[in-house]
Amino acid sequence: MSVYKMKKSHNLLEKAKEVIPGGVFGHYKYAIRDTGPVFFSKAKGAHFWDIDDNKYIDLMCAYGPAILGYNHPEVDEAAKSQYGLGNTVSLASPVMVDLATTLVEMVDAAEWALFGKNGGDSTNLAVMVARAATGKEKIVKVRDGYHGATPWMQEKGRPGTVSSDANHVLTVEWNDLESFEEILVNHSDEIACFISSPYNHPVSRDNELPAEGYWQKVSALCKQHGIVLIVDDVRAGFRINLAGSNVAYGFTPDLICFGKAIANGYPLSALVGSNALKEAAEEVYFTGTQFFSAAPMAAAIATLLELKKSDAANKMNDYGKKLKSSLIETADEFGYKFIASGVPAMPYFRLAEVETKVHFSWIDECVKRGVYMLGYHNHFISTAHSEEDLATIIQVAKEAFTILKKNY
Repeated sequence: MSVYKMKKSHNLLEKAKEVIPGGVFGHYKYAIRDTGPVFFSKAKGAHFWDIDDNKYIDLMCAYGPAILGYNHPEVDEAAKSQYGLGNTVSLASPVMVDLATTLVEMVDAAEWALFGKNGGDSTNLAVMVARAATGKEKIVKVRDGYHGATPWMQEKGRPGTVSSDANHVLTVEWNDLESFEEILVNHSDEIACFISSPYNHPVSRDNELPAEGYWQKVSALCKQHGIVLIVDDVRAGFRINLAGSNVAYGFTPDLICFGKAIANGYPLSALVGSNALKEAAEEVYFTGTQFFSAAPMAAAIATLLELKKSDAANKMNDYGKKLKSSLIETADEFGYKFIASGVPAMPYFRLAEVETKVHFSWIDECVKRGVYMLGYHNHFISTAHSEEDLATIIQVAKEAFTILKKNY
């Protein structure tokens, strides 16, 4: 495979820095590498092209949203049709009711639904509903668990935050029932909710599935102490089980937060919950001007129907298993130990038993040859990834390992 050049991307980055702090804002800026692309020109299916006209197999899927691939025809047509009727209008569209009905029918724990734009909207709303329902203030979360960029979720000391932002946030270790029980003993009369992803997928660390019986015990303890159980399914939603990731692990939460893949890239998030919390959800004030945009809701209905029709969760996990085994086998051929943790549809990749710089070098070599990955984040499979893509990924991986052997 030829090695890509990204001159236009990096020239534009320098220009961008004149008018945008850092040149690229938010989590996208952390993906910028000296030898990697920065700006895209177009996207289709499981691929995107950078502004230097290099084509990539995308294993990030826009950090998760493109679950059906970019520019999916049925999804885009649904959004286009709704745009023709109206998008953000002075009244809500009936499509909002249709989407809520679709979610209630599809998601096992859902008896109602509310909508926002980003995953952080749904997680913040979930916490507010829990506080309104319980009259308590404190939030319990897993160490390194990520639930949005709002100040209460950020690490202490980050610019723009103050120490009091996290005053009501308590932390437990993942899969550690003892630490969870201990914090309940000390604070149960103060805790409004426990929020966690269905399995632990922190940044820059191997992902970890729940231990046998973990969620059943957590669920029972939350019920015993009157604590609202919130599953943050923003990242993993619809990739493990279309009825909610919790179904795969055998428990029922009170609230589930969705985002990312719910509308295949159109800006939308959702909070679904049980009727026991419906009154509290009605009482909480949480809104945004664009929350009621109708086109993304139409896109979400089309996305959910297509996911169901194509048995998407099983399809993506089957593909992810083949990708995982192929990369492990390829790495072994070159004398490297390759780790792929988490669920197959959302794998976290790591070269083990080497320095971190070696792992990042392997990622960089893959990117320079047209396979877009990150060295510090889980990846995403879409239904658009093909067997041809898989063959190319393995070919590129072999070339990248060959370079590593020469350099380290």
